Amino acid sequence: MGALPYRFPPPRPGVPAAVAHGLGTLPERSPTLRRQRTFSLLAGLLTLLAAVGFVVLGQSSAQAHGVAMMPGSRTYLCYEDAQTSTGALVPTNPACAAAVAQSGTTPLYNWFAVLDSNAAGRNVGYVPDGTLCSAGNKSPYDFSAYSAARDDWPRTHLTSGSTIQLQYSNWAAHPGTFRIYLTKQGWSPTTPLAWADLDQVGSVTNPPAVGSPGTDGGHYYWDQALPSGRSGNALMFIQWVRSDSNENFFSCSDIAFDGGHGEVTGIHNGSTIPPTTPPTTPPTTPPTTPPTTPPTTPPTSPGNTCMAMYAVTNAWSGGFQGSVEVMNHGTSPTGHWTVNWTLGDGTKISQLWNGTLTTSGNAVQVANASYNGTIAPDGSTTFGFTATSSGINTPNGSITCTFS
Repeated sequence: MGALPYRFPPPRPGVPAAVAHGLGTLPERSPTLRRQRTFSLLAGLLTLLAAVGFVVLGQSSAQAHGVAMMPGSRTYLCYEDAQTSTGALVPTNPACAAAVAQSGTTPLYNWFAVLDSNAAGRNVGYVPDGTLCSAGNKSPYDFSAYSAARDDWPRTHLTSGSTIQLQYSNWAAHPGTFRIYLTKQGWSPTTPLAWADLDQVGSVTNPPAVGSPGTDGGHYYWDQALPSGRSGNALMFIQWVRSDSNENFFSCSDIAFDGGHGEVTGIHNGSTIPPTTPPTTPPTTPPTTPPTTPPTTPPTSPGNTCMAMYAVTNAWSGGFQGSVEVMNHGTSPTGHWTVNWTLGDGTKISQLWNGTLTTSGNAVQVANASYNGTIAPDGSTTFGFTATSSGINTPNGSITCTFS
């Protein structure tokens, strides 16, 4: 994919364009000094433009994303807990609130991106103890707070010896193997999670999926047997090892073996949330080892291969600047893309570049510009915008995109 034309984003309100883009005026100097300073300025500008071109070209590599949705991971359930009708992310759970206080809402909004781009299947001896739930703190976002050792994270209630339908977000679909681990009996959630605390209880390769990638509901699924004779608190840890990349994903789900059937507690001011998909019937004799011959045929490629990633790149009193990266996870180039989201209350886009904006109330639709509709397989393009806001800088719900 060729380099796209680069357009400087508009400056913040009240900031002159020359100042915003690093091109201020020079004080009076002698002709020789002026020529020297002008040459230095031009050289610096050329270096800046070359760096910008490198950054734009370097964004062509798209990533997969996902964490467990059943039993819900810490980031997923904290995101569910924090959603409000206005679009603001305000968690009610104390552990989730502490994580937001430490790292802000950007990691929470990207709940599916707990990843290490270079893990390549490595775990023990590579990911340090105490950081398993935050991908060794190597994600593009700061998930370190979600490794905190505390006993008040949102929790899913299950029955020892039963079989559940495990669901794992397919925010971006790729082939790979899921390694499922469970903490040993007697583990305490108030101690940092270590590899020595875990036993592997399953593994599955290329499970089937339902729902579209890039949506809150799309997920892989498979039956997962739970060990017998368990009681009390536990944690399920899953490492998703991609077979087409060194990128791996890490997911921590707090559970309680207390006879439950997938109910969730600790979100929405402590209310109990019933399971969306009831657990399957427990087997007569639950298997104690992973299947010896996991399926090897990759699942059928989902229909929607478009994925959009939203980020706040700058913020000030009464407004902010955002960007959206549109990714092609398909096998053929795109011709046209469209991105949709709902603005938070009190938010209004004032300017947008590298796309075509249409709004209706709080509903936003951005289509490609004439020069960036084509995205190569595993490629991406980015558009940006500035907006006024009352403090809500993230969308109300998830951002979606489609190709046509």
